[in-house]
Amino acid sequence: MRLNEAISNIKPLNKDAQEKAWKRWDSLTKPPRSLGRLEEIVVQLAGITGNPFPKMRKKAIAVMAGDHGIARNRVSAYPQEVTVQMVKNFLDGGAGINAIASTANADVFVVDVGVAQPVEFTHPSFRSYNVRHSTRDFSQEPAMTRDEAIRSIEVGIQVVEELDKMGIDIIGTGDMGIGNTTPSTAIISVFVKDTPLDILVGPGTGLDREGIKKKRDIIENAIKLHKPDPMDPIDILSKVGGLEIGAIAGLVIGCASLRKPVVIDGFISTAGALLAYKLTPEALPYIIPSHLSSEPGHRIALELMGLKPMLTLDMRLGEGTGSAIGMLVIDCALSAYYNMLTFEEAGVSKGE
Repeated sequence: MRLNEAISNIKPLNKDAQEKAWKRWDSLTKPPRSLGRLEEIVVQLAGITGNPFPKMRKKAIAVMAGDHGIARNRVSAYPQEVTVQMVKNFLDGGAGINAIASTANADVFVVDVGVAQPVEFTHPSFRSYNVRHSTRDFSQEPAMTRDEAIRSIEVGIQVVEELDKMGIDIIGTGDMGIGNTTPSTAIISVFVKDTPLDILVGPGTGLDREGIKKKRDIIENAIKLHKPDPMDPIDILSKVGGLEIGAIAGLVIGCASLRKPVVIDGFISTAGALLAYKLTPEALPYIIPSHLSSEPGHRIALELMGLKPMLTLDMRLGEGTGSAIGMLVIDCALSAYYNMLTFEEAGVSKGE
């Protein structure tokens, strides 16, 4: 699907399925709403799938990988070649996302959207959809063209279509790209222009105080230089964004278009989800935020969308690790929904 087609396919959640799910929850042996977010998540899944008894049997994490021209300004504690090295590590099964996704019974897929080096891995879980080899240095020029920004979004939509054909029920977002907290912060700052950058800019992979100040100044100057339009998400993505962030936005839109829940990871994924939301607010009910990271702008971006994370774990790894943990929480919610007895079955008196 093209971007406009995917957006036009997004429909509201199924209210009838949600009402039936609430009725099921209220019949179980517990005070009403006492499982809090766990109940809300199952009702959301019912509305997304149109089934009051949703099943999330097959899970996948899609790790979008891309490099950033801005990284040459040393906005990360790690060198850029780590991106392609970590792509190999994901495919070899040795990264944090592999360890946690295996516990969640989720498959890990890695997508090259914009890795700087040519990637020639042959692996069933690897997709080579490189739009361009790294964004440009947006401290000097726009990160990409408008056409490249749209193509990066459509990579995410294409990945959802492929996973849908494989029978995947629920998809989690992940990212890999040295320097990508800088474009993520820049994107969010355009949407919340009244929020001081000092509040938004964080250490990313471990910058010291001087590094954080330098990163803040780079973002401020780039926004003054390019003047991204806050009413045009694609303009923002093209001027100060990242290819993998665009692909995450497309993944969110693709999931909403095909009525699939999408569990978003941390700061980078939330920047992508925010772009998707600004492109089409109708995608919002399909998003399940997994956790609140330690990156300071993350909370602000989630609040802008009215999203409430399931967990707060002070994580800042990315890769989709939060998405995989979120899927474990969803498993717990569904287990309670299916396996608790009703008041009638248990012979327990119901409250007034």
